[in-house]
Parts: sequence; C-alpha cells; structure tokens
Amino acid sequence: MAEVQSPPAATAPAAVDLTGEPSTAAATTSTDLVPATTEQTIITTNADGKKIKKIIRRKRRPARPQVDPATFKTEAPPPTGTIFNIWYNKWSGGDREDKYLSKTAAPGRCVVARDSGYTKADKTPGSYFCLFFARGICPKGVDCEYLHRLPTVTDIYPSNIDCFGRDKFSDYRDDMGGVGSFQRQNRTLYVGRIHVTDDIEEIVARHFQEWGQVERTRVLTARGVAFVTYLNEANSQFAKEAMAHQGLDHSEILNVRWATVDPNPAAQKREARRIEEQAAEAIRKALPAAYVAEIEGRDPEQKKRRKLEGGFGLQGYEAPDDVWFAKEKAEWDDAKEVHLVGAPDEQRMIEGGEAGDADEYPAMLLPREEESQNGNGNGILSGSTLAALKGFKTTAAPKRAPPAAGPLVGYGSDDDSD
Repeated sequence: MAEVQSPPAATAPAAVDLTGEPSTAAATTSTDLVPATTEQTIITTNADGKKIKKIIRRKRRPARPQVDPATFKTEAPPPTGTIFNIWYNKWSGGDREDKYLSKTAAPGRCVVARDSGYTKADKTPGSYFCLFFARGICPKGVDCEYLHRLPTVTDIYPSNIDCFGRDKFSDYRDDMGGVGSFQRQNRTLYVGRIHVTDDIEEIVARHFQEWGQVERTRVLTARGVAFVTYLNEANSQFAKEAMAHQGLDHSEILNVRWATVDPNPAAQKREARRIEEQAAEAIRKALPAAYVAEIEGRDPEQKKRRKLEGGFGLQGYEAPDDVWFAKEKAEWDDAKEVHLVGAPDEQRMIEGGEAGDADEYPAMLLPREEESQNGNGNGILSGSTLAALKGFKTTAAPKRAPPAAGPLVGYGSDDDSD
C-alpha cells in the first residue's frame, strides 16, 4: 500500500441532551487520557561541590488543529486516465502523471514550535506519526490518533515500514519518490529546484534542521540541488513529507526525493564504518560488561585472572579465546537463570532429569518425607506415597523369545503354481 492513513475527517460537534447541556459521554475528551505535565530531572553541581538534583515539571500542551475542520475538504484527483483505482486513489490507464513533478505549491506547512503537542496516540506505545501533520493540514489536533511531534532516536520501527506506518517496497521507484525501500537504510534526501544565491548553504541548513539533527549538508550551486543527511532515518522520512512542494526564502517549489547511493569512495567507507559501529553497539548490549571490557582491552585485571584461571588446572596450558569465552558465557547464562527459592538440590536434580535409577528416588525424597507428613512440605508427593516408595525395587522385564521363523513362501517366483 502506498499510504496507510486515511484522509482526516472533520471533528464531530459535541453531543447535547434535551436540557441543552453537554452530555457526560461528550464531556470526556482525549485530553483526559494523556498526562498533563512532563518531568525532567537535572543533576548539577553547586559551588561547594555537592550534587543538586532538580526536577523540572512542564505543562504539556495539546496539539492544535492546523486547518479549520469546517473548511477542510479532500480534493478528488484529476482524471488523468480511463480507470479509477479506488485502492491507490488515482487514475490509471492513461498518460502517467507524477504529482511530485508538477510545480504546484503545497497547501500548508508544518510549524513544529506552534503545532506540536500531545494527542491520543501519546498513550499508545509504538504509535506512528501523522502524515497530515507533517504536511501541515491535519484538522484534528488533540483528537488525532497519530503523533504530532518530531521523531527522536527512541522512535524505532521495523525496516519494512516508515515512521508514518506505510509499507516500504523491495526497490525504489524510477524517480526515487514514494515511501522507499526496505533493503537499504536511507537517511539522505535529494533536494532540487533550489534558487541559488550566495548564502544558499545557510538557507538550506536552516530550513532542513527544523525536522531533526542534520549530519551533513552538501549543496551543488552549479546545478541548484542539495543533499541533506540526517542522523536518524525517521527524521529523514518526516522531512521528506514536510518539505515536499515547499519553498525556501525565494518561494521556489522544491523537488524532494530519496538520494541514490553516493559513488564517492569516502562516503561509502563512512557508511560502512557507521554500520559496523551500530553492529558493535548491539553486541556490547548483548554481552556482559566485563566480557566486553576484556575484549576491548579496558580491563587489565581481567587479563590477569584469565592467565591464572585459563589453565583449568593443567600445567602450562592456556585456554584459547573461544574456549575461555564459552566458559564465561556459560557462567553468565547460569547466573541469569531463575532458580526455585529455597528448593533443595535433590529436587533440582529430579526436575532437571539428572537423577539415576528409580531405586535412588526414595533416598532423594526422604529428607522431605517428615515435612510432608507434618503438612509443612511443599513437595508434589505425599508422605504415604514416599513411604510406599521405600521398598520399591525395579526388576528387569524378561526378554521375549523371537518368533519362530516359518517356511519361506515363494513370493515373486517365476513359477505360476504358487
């Protein structure tokens, strides 16, 4: 699907009963579902060297409607074909017309400092961002079921969808527009139709840093295009929708697309280094801190302990890295297991399947027999059952004699007499 979100509908008026007063159901709005304040803890150091903990509480504001719901209307797409596709809400069968290539200015623009606020989606973890909020035309405000704010580094979504909840495709479109591809993490936008001036680099950086932290900006003044790279992929997705058909300081209509792979070898090395750093950070979170410190050489005491204990009691033997790390990993996994609190070792042996023959069961369960008879034990077997198991002995079952072999039948022979 190209887009998941449906066009925003106008907000229904509040219900009124026969007495002329708002009803109780209508009085409960979405503002009651979200926290009214946010807390921020700041730890500072005073002149005496003591740490002071400050808690700053800010009152959260509701998201404001960007357009008047009474005047908002969804325009039908122009008939550019012979068949109307209700799934994609466009015409097909005629000449292909790309709306991104048309020089039509966007109907609105998002102003984060003025329009952002809490909505119904703030109480639902993993909510998506409002596509119409990014375009500056959402009429719902606080009643919107999507987020009305900028993405942050904590907003992480699967690789097959974007921050607006739209499905990605296996490959990019021919014009590098649309949602994008899930086979490559693209954080760079191509910006065309820029009115070139002497301070064009400062203008591009000022307009695009409104949508998140920018890692790098490159402007080709001879061609009137720019490449903007964000630190977070969700911010690049948000900025692509927010700046589509928008203008800079000279009222030009921008052409915003996904950028192709940079052929510069330095850029490719930089991207490969960033992917390696992300993989290393994921490994650091999956392994113990002491384990990682030894690998990175930040804990010399760990190396000394390994030299002493790495021999495993053998004179002149030092375990290789894979053996030593397997031992450390096994000890770390054992420490994380949840054991039964207060359960004796005998019960763990039985539950773990480490017990021997059935003759050994009564001996293991004898310490719990008195507790079971007194009613204080927590074992599965009662005292009478344990007493009956005392004299239980296992005997091997006699082996059955193999069946006598009968006369062979001439199956499949060439003789028809059978």
